[in-house]
Amino acid sequence: MKFELKKYNRGARKDYRNITDDELIADLRDVANKLQKDSVTHSEYDQQGKFNSHIFGRRFGGWLNALEKAGLQKTRNYNVTEEETFQNLENIWMKLGRQPRREDLCAPLSKYSGAFYEYRFGTWSNALEKFVTYINKEENIKTLEIDPSSQHKTNRGINLQLRFIVMKRDNFKCQKCGRSPTTDPSIILHIDHVKAWANGGETVLENLQTLCSICNIGKSDLD
Repeated sequence: MKFELKKYNRGARKDYRNITDDELIADLRDVANKLQKDSVTHSEYDQQGKFNSHIFGRRFGGWLNALEKAGLQKTRNYNVTEEETFQNLENIWMKLGRQPRREDLCAPLSKYSGAFYEYRFGTWSNALEKFVTYINKEENIKTLEIDPSSQHKTNRGINLQLRFIVMKRDNFKCQKCGRSPTTDPSIILHIDHVKAWANGGETVLENLQTLCSICNIGKSDLD
């Protein structure tokens, strides 16, 4: 079961063709001075600046290049793994109930900014495409073989790829009560074995379902 990216109509962007590079850099420095900081994040600029931070990526080849041009410090967490960036996208996708847009990548919803993903993957579109490729890889979706002497053919653990596929199939909603993080941020979704692992159920797409934490606990009590 594979999925594809949606194409969003982002509407007309503001036309900054008459704004010079020097004006952009000057405004970036002004924001840093207002904040009394030696660096500025993309979200901070969107709140304090005259223009949209997207223009800096197009003009200077990335937010970090714009910071360097303005004589500001480049701040970036280089220790974040690629899988952690995908985990963050999965969490946002689950909470929104839809494919995230770049503007969704801000606190508290996202751990990392849109600028971070652009720096890491080149563009926001590339980041989404890498995520989709990672999720759709057959070798990642399949669970690992275990000891042939066991009654099970799959591991009990559910990896990120399989978890995401199940949640997306179930529209990011609890299959028992219908609740979703989209309408109630307090809802936490779990992936549950329809036929319990203890009773011989396997970790395969057909035997997995999305349940909220409350319904999952109730099911466990019954099991």
